[in-house]
Amino acid sequence: MNKKPREFTPLALPDRADLSDEEMRMEALKFMNFMRKRHTVRDYSDRAVELGIIEDCIAAAGTAPSGANHQPWHFVAIRNGERKAQVRAAAEEEEDTFYAGGAGDEWLRALEPIGTDKHKPHLTDAPWLIVVFAQRYGVTDTGERFKNYYVPESVGIATGFLLAALHTAGLVSLTHTPNPMKFLGEMCGRPTSEKATMIIAVGHPRDDATVPEVAKIKKPLSEIMTVL
Repeated sequence: MNKKPREFTPLALPDRADLSDEEMRMEALKFMNFMRKRHTVRDYSDRAVELGIIEDCIAAAGTAPSGANHQPWHFVAIRNGERKAQVRAAAEEEEDTFYAGGAGDEWLRALEPIGTDKHKPHLTDAPWLIVVFAQRYGVTDTGERFKNYYVPESVGIATGFLLAALHTAGLVSLTHTPNPMKFLGEMCGRPTSEKATMIIAVGHPRDDATVPEVAKIKKPLSEIMTVL
């Protein structure tokens, strides 16, 4: 990519929401209740999802704010069955070590109510896997390296946008973070400047899909917000 121009050119705010206080509260509550219906799902149907829907959701993620507007992210969308099988095999190899004791007793106990184990069928059952990459530094078209800023924060915000977009499109998803994830860079053909941060399984839920009961328990507002 080309390095961003250095000149500051202000533009009039192109999109402005002018809502009354009552309308703002209504929209905020509507969004909160909509997002409460988003669930992490491990049981996927074989119903296909069009590429265009995935493209639109990733394009929405690309609108996220980022440090110095460098947009230090890249998303690799995988629907090829063989490639998904390769991702699953490599991820389960890492998970085998994790669940065999590498995670430590406390972490494994914390996961018990979630019901997870080393087997990750969602990585092949879901019609799409989206691998999120963080660009640790940028490279211009001429090969010049430049620094990116607030990379974890920027990529985290963009990933949140992506999950919200997928939910808005009527899809379900699951975030998966095998550790380490170095195998994903080579598998996806990404440069060494990028680091995989997450695999997101995307698709439609099976008719018999379930979620852990504990996943419906969310902290009350009083525990997650302080007003000063």
